[in-house]
Amino acid sequence: MAVPLEKQVILEDWGLVPYREAWERQTALHQSIIQKKTGPLKQKETGPFYLIFCQHPPVFTLGRSGKEQNLLINEELLGNKGIEFYRINRGGDITYHGPGQWVVYPILDMEWFYTDVHRYVRSLENIVMLTLAEYGLEAFRNPKYTGVWLNSRHGGLPKKICAIGVHMSRWVTLHGLAFNILADLTPFDYIVPCGIRDPDKGVTSLHLETNRPPDLTQVKARLCYHFEQEFQCALV
Repeated sequence: MAVPLEKQVILEDWGLVPYREAWERQTALHQSIIQKKTGPLKQKETGPFYLIFCQHPPVFTLGRSGKEQNLLINEELLGNKGIEFYRINRGGDITYHGPGQWVVYPILDMEWFYTDVHRYVRSLENIVMLTLAEYGLEAFRNPKYTGVWLNSRHGGLPKKICAIGVHMSRWVTLHGLAFNILADLTPFDYIVPCGIRDPDKGVTSLHLETNRPPDLTQVKARLCYHFEQEFQCALV
């Protein structure tokens, strides 16, 4: 059965891209969809929509509700360590992006899916949880904290493996998720990840929780499959 145009989502891989460039590119796509909805023509069809995969050089981003004291090093040390820092308009606090993560930006008009911000975040969590299940890992949600968690095989403590922070305007989505696959976790020592100061919680990466390094391309394919199932759409 043919998939309606508004349920077709263009899949793009931007490779390793500086954070500012990716932010500007996704914002341009986001604004183009809003303009269709709100411009003089008020178009009914607002697609195409996008699912963007990328990786970033090391960067910290601070969400609109975040606290700058959760960045634990100063600008000079940031420069010495080669890490950028941006204050951005997503939800959530501070997080790290770097090589070895899949950073995923869905740009969707949710009026073609459902208009529920909390359900949207749960859907993104579910996509990652189902992907982790294929690697034999039982992930879960924490009712206090957004994102995807698991009880680490190293010490048994609950650790976050995927951070999620989104923004919506006119029901059009921006930002998304950062899933640690082969990530160097050292930079997380320079922040209070997601503003969570609980010493019994931490951060992990898929390669630390499996017996062999996962293949990034394979993880991407599994995320795409679960995205299509979750949103009942077709990636093209």
